[in-house]
Formats: sequence, structure tokens, C-alpha cells
Amino acid sequence: PRTSASTRRIAAAAWGETSQGSVSSTISTSRVPFSSTTSKELKGDTGPLVYPAGFVYIFLGLYHATGRGSDIRLAQYLFAGLYLLNLLLVFRQGSCRPPRVPPYVFFFMCCASYRIHSIFVLRLFNDPVAMAILFLAINLFLEERWSWGCLLFSLAVSVKMNILLFAPGLLFLLLQRFGLLGCIPKLCICALLQVVLGLPFLLVNPVGYLTRSFDLGRQFQFKWTVNWRFLPEEVFQNRVFHAALLLAHLAGLGLFALHRWHSSKENILTLLKDPAKRKPASPLSCVCPLNASAWIVFILFSSNFLGVCCSRSLHYQFYVWYFHTLPYLLWCTPTTKLAHMPKVLLLGVIELCWNTYPSTVCSSLSLHICHGLILLQLWYGTAPTPVSHTPPPGRKPTAVSKKAQ
Repeated sequence: PRTSASTRRIAAAAWGETSQGSVSSTISTSRVPFSSTTSKELKGDTGPLVYPAGFVYIFLGLYHATGRGSDIRLAQYLFAGLYLLNLLLVFRQGSCRPPRVPPYVFFFMCCASYRIHSIFVLRLFNDPVAMAILFLAINLFLEERWSWGCLLFSLAVSVKMNILLFAPGLLFLLLQRFGLLGCIPKLCICALLQVVLGLPFLLVNPVGYLTRSFDLGRQFQFKWTVNWRFLPEEVFQNRVFHAALLLAHLAGLGLFALHRWHSSKENILTLLKDPAKRKPASPLSCVCPLNASAWIVFILFSSNFLGVCCSRSLHYQFYVWYFHTLPYLLWCTPTTKLAHMPKVLLLGVIELCWNTYPSTVCSSLSLHICHGLILLQLWYGTAPTPVSHTPPPGRKPTAVSKKAQ
């Protein structure tokens, strides 16, 4: 479509310079000639630009802050700071973690993962940027600042699409907290930010931007897969296999939504009602009931983990998608289901699988076995007790505070 010359130059500069400096989420000094204003034709050293607009703005700023990508050391310092900020945001959620998580597990999270340190400080991928914004959004959810949390959640999606793996859990929480009509404004916040950030590119080539940045059918290269190395390549690339994984993902989300996230005896469709009009939820007996904050974290982290387990391919930088959630997922259920040391062993085996390069049949199978064991202990372990936002009988419903809005 024809647009003004200024709009075309804005889109060209953003997509062109970013593809030069960080299309692979690294700071590069290479120069990629730019002769087209369509995003589908923009390419860098590792291929075409396939990330949404938020990535463009953040890494374009990083590109200029590092002297057009020439000061690699400064970029590494910035990402080291991002790594520390990410840990701070994760630990800030410590108030909602079960008290039985051994302290040495957090040492493992901070110091023992070579792969995570490489992703943050050596490779400078955009995955940790997206996850840091996501953890900031979760902290806002824990403080009942849902509107601001949704805004930052959408910003994280605009950096990398993997954040959408948390979306089913977030939708469930919004419905539980606000009902159908109440959660619509929150969803509009998420959608509006995507439109605002992508507007310069949507005006130039909307189809190219949407199909490239949010391509759900993208084919992954077999040589980089961490989780499906034991399959023949033709099976790995087969669309039927991809459809089967999608069905497994949807089935897992449905089962967890019905039997783990929604513990009330009422029909799950009651989530569509206004919370003030729902019946009071009778508390379920639980070996270790979780508080309201832990309930939010459990739903979001398990939603993401189900997506990781059913992923069509996991590349090495994808480890950061769920690394910092693993201790919570392992220790949110009683140790009677799985003792401390086997849980620590699971963390060690998962780390070993992600540090095996190139991946092997053994490492891929081991990773799936570990994921399966975590899923089983989440399923058979104690489900968290949901927190009802329904006012007690005989009292008038109180208005939702501005902070919760």
C-alpha cells in the first residue's frame, strides 16, 4: 500500500537498522543493505526479521546506545544488569513461594546454570528481555495492579511471541477475578498496545508485519532442536505432528483449567459471571494450601510449562522461557509426592540436557522424561486452593479498588 514518504522512512529505519544490529538478538557490527520498505524482505545475518515491533524499538535503542553495535562490552554490561534485575523480580515473588523450597535451590538458580548465563550475557538474545518484562508484569498482578500488569504483559509479547504461552493462565485469572465483562477492558489494553507499537509498520505493510511477526506456523530447523532430536527429521517437519502437539497442548490446558486451576465444585462457566454474583466457594482440604499470590503464580507458571512441553521445537535460548519457574513448579506440591533430592536431581538433569550441544537422542529423551515427571507431580500433587473474590453472604459486594483495576 502507498503511504507518505516519512512513514516509509520510519519503517525502513526501524526495521533496517534493527536487522543490521540485532535480528538474531545479538549486537552485530555487520551492515545489511536495506532497499525495501516491506518487512517480509528484511533480513539479517541469521535470516529474516521475525519479531514484533517492541523488539525493534528496544534493540534499536540498544543498537544506538552501543555505538551502532560496536561496543559489545557495554552491551554485555547492560545485559548483566538485566540478568540481576530478572533475578530480583523472580525473588520478589518469594513471598508467595511455598516455605519448603530449600535455600540451596536458589543458589542453583543464581550461579549453577552456564546456559542461562550464556543466554543473558554472552548471546544477548531477546528472550531474557521478554521474560524480564513478563516477571515485572507478574509482580504487578501479585500487587493487584491488573491494568498495569496487562500493559506490561502485552509489551513482553511485543518483544517475543513466546510470552503468549502464559496467556491461557492469564485469561483464566482475569475471568476469575473480574468475570467476562470485567476482563474485556484488560484484554483491550493488551490489544491496544500491540496496535500502537506496530502502527508504523501496519501502515506500510500490515500483512507482512502480522504474518512475519506472529507466524504460528513457522518451520524450525532440525539441527537446532533440543527436545525432538530422537525423531526422524521428516517427522519433525510434518504438519500432522505439529497438529498433534497443538491438540496435546489444548487438552493439557483444558485438563488443568478444569481440575487444577478451577477447584470449585461449580461449573467452570461460572467464571463468566460477575464475581459478586457467584456463590461462595467452599475451601477444599489441602495438605499445603497456597495463598492468593501463590495461586496466581501457579496458574501462570503451569500454563507456560504446558506450552513448553508441547513445543514444536526448543532452541537453546528457549531455556530461559521456564528456567526460573522450575523451582516453584517442583516445590509447589508436597514432598511426599517427590522428595527434595529427586527434585534437585531433576533440575540437574534438565540443566545437563540444555548444556549438551549438539543435542543427542539421549539428551532429548531425558528432557522429555524430566518434563513428564514434573507434569505428573503437578497433576497428582496437591492442587492449590483458589482464592474466592466473592463477598461473604449477608454483606453487600464491595467495589473493586482502583488499585485492582
